[in-house]
Formats: sequence, C-alpha cells, structure tokens
Amino acid sequence: MTRIVELALASGLLLIAAMAARPVHAQQPPEEAPPAVSAPSGSSAQPRSWSSLSPDQQRLLHNFQGQWDRLPPERQSSLVTGSQRWLSMTPEQKSAAQQRFQQWRALPPEQRQVLRQRWQQFKALPPEQQQRIREQYQRYRQMPPQRQQELRRQWQRMTPQQRQQWRQQATPHMGPRMAPHAGARPAGPPHRWR
Repeated sequence: MTRIVELALASGLLLIAAMAARPVHAQQPPEEAPPAVSAPSGSSAQPRSWSSLSPDQQRLLHNFQGQWDRLPPERQSSLVTGSQRWLSMTPEQKSAAQQRFQQWRALPPEQRQVLRQRWQQFKALPPEQQQRIREQYQRYRQMPPQRQQELRRQWQRMTPQQRQQWRQQATPHMGPRMAPHAGARPAGPPHRWR
C-alpha cells in the first residue's frame, strides 16, 4: 500500500483501536454492535456451543443465547474473545471501555460504516505498515496537548490540494515532529484528519 492509503487508514485507527478493547455490551443487539475483531480471512474458527462458555461469559453474552448456534464461528470467536477481555479488565478499564462504546453508538451509521471499512483496510496492510501507523499515532499521543492542537489547526487550515500534495510527497520514515514545508500534513490525531 502507498503512504497515502497508510495515512488515510490511520484516520480510523484511534476509534477502532478503542473499540477493539470494548466490552461486549449485553444490551446491544448484534446488528448494532461495533466491528468485532474477527478471525483472519480463511481462518478455521470452530463453532462453540453455548454450554462451553463460562457462566460469566454467558451472563455477558446472554442477548446472543437464542441465536448463538446460528452465528458464524468467526463471530462466536470474536464475542468470546471480547467477553474474556472484558472479564479481565479493571473497573477503570471497564469504565473507559464503556465510554468508548457510547461514543461509538453516538456516531451516525454512515460514519460507523466508514470506520468499519477503514479497519478492514488497516487489517489488510502488512504488519510492518500497521506497526508504523501505530508508532506514529503513539508519538502523536505523547506530544503535549498544545502541540497536538497546533498540528490539528495546521491540518484544518490546509486546502484539499495542499493535503493531497503533502500525501504525495510524504515519506514513510517521517515522524510527527518533522514538517518539511508550510503545507506539511501534521501528525495529528487520525480522527481529525478530514
């Protein structure tokens, strides 16, 4: 993939990464659920019986009980993984995950769909590119809030043409503190790159 695609995919990484750590919300019907981390394409996920789940997992996933046997094995696997993750979280982690889940629910369906597509595109990237995007985002997150805000404002002031030009000129090794020219794209939060 090109650097352009890499940067475009990063725009959904923050929210999707947050959602990957989300709980399986017991009141959430499956058609409304945020994107689950599913098994890789062509995986050999095996169906799981409802009775094979622990009592705590059954409690968390009780809304899926009536349809459990009809769910694809990959979906069952992602629900089991999510329930295990939820059960291992501290109260603080659970609270943060619930907040992220509510943010997800508040998004318009169109934006959720875009983020699901970006997540799939991100997951299709080679592991090295995924890691590079994660590292770039972590560098951004470590910046002082004032610097983050400055970079967001710089990006927002750019015209679409300037943004496109920067994307075409950007190199993979460029870090968040490097701005080669006035029209350079900030390494700001991906969810603000619009």
